[in-house]
Amino acid sequence: MSTPRAFITGISGFAGSYLAEELLAGGYDIGGSVYPNESTANLSAIIDRVSLVTLDILDANNCAAAVAAFKPDYIFHLAAASSVGQSFEKERLTYQTNIDGTLNVLAAAITLPNLRKVIYVGSAECYGIFRPKSKTLTEEQPFNPISPYGIAKAAAEQASLYYCRKHGLPVSVARSFNHSGPRQAEHFVIPSFARQVAQIEAGLLPPVLSVGDLSVKRDLSDVRDIVRGYRLMAEKGRVGRVYHLCSGRAVSIQSVVNVMLKMSSKKIRVRVDPSRRRQIDIPILRGDNSRAVQELGYKARYRLQTTIMDTLDYWRDQIRQTPRP
Repeated sequence: MSTPRAFITGISGFAGSYLAEELLAGGYDIGGSVYPNESTANLSAIIDRVSLVTLDILDANNCAAAVAAFKPDYIFHLAAASSVGQSFEKERLTYQTNIDGTLNVLAAAITLPNLRKVIYVGSAECYGIFRPKSKTLTEEQPFNPISPYGIAKAAAEQASLYYCRKHGLPVSVARSFNHSGPRQAEHFVIPSFARQVAQIEAGLLPPVLSVGDLSVKRDLSDVRDIVRGYRLMAEKGRVGRVYHLCSGRAVSIQSVVNVMLKMSSKKIRVRVDPSRRRQIDIPILRGDNSRAVQELGYKARYRLQTTIMDTLDYWRDQIRQTPRP
């Protein structure tokens, strides 16, 4: 049997780099796209084992050429404008990247005669506001997005399923809930806290943690569990099927802060920064992952405390390695 080949858009990003490691461990040949001038630091441990191409997915011709040249059996589409918060300030870019970019990847994919599966990575942000606000969401929950990011991801997911119906493209959709871990950008909630704590421990900041709304609750997973779910979807997922990748539990951001502060030897006060609060937000997100568990064998392997500790240790290392003025 020939070695399976997988192409990952956004391979040098947070989740993309972990997915590359997951697939390499599973015996795949890996290729992927890196945005022009994007750092490949996340791939440092495996850089000599992957084939990289510089690509802006908004360039349709280059997108088609890159995919055709690698001849993948699987495409994992992760490249995206990924920040909910930043999408309000970068609305047009979010729509272009997440909708037009996805259309270019789909158009490139339909030219491949032996493609086994496209995994489109969607988001639970598509759900937006719903009633009752504490309900556990299934894959049948209607969309009601409240951010440019959520709107764009909803549109791109529907486009992916349209290509499946119209063109027979073998697409499966991963509707991922929040996930975190080492390497995640600092404008996301857990690394934001972890970076501040690491800076406080290093004496670079006063012992005050700046936070936003701590009352919101999120279904939080470890990125290493989520990317394993992407691999399982490629290998076992049904074409045209949507899968929730999540923990099935909702925890408050307050509880995340409490756990992290206990991991620090410093006495740290918490201060709410109004600039960190979103004008509109989803109060609770919790998903039902039973479909992924039953059909894919999906199972969480990392406890939330482990994710928080590993993220904090990552930022401690980053701060130690940063040259001091």
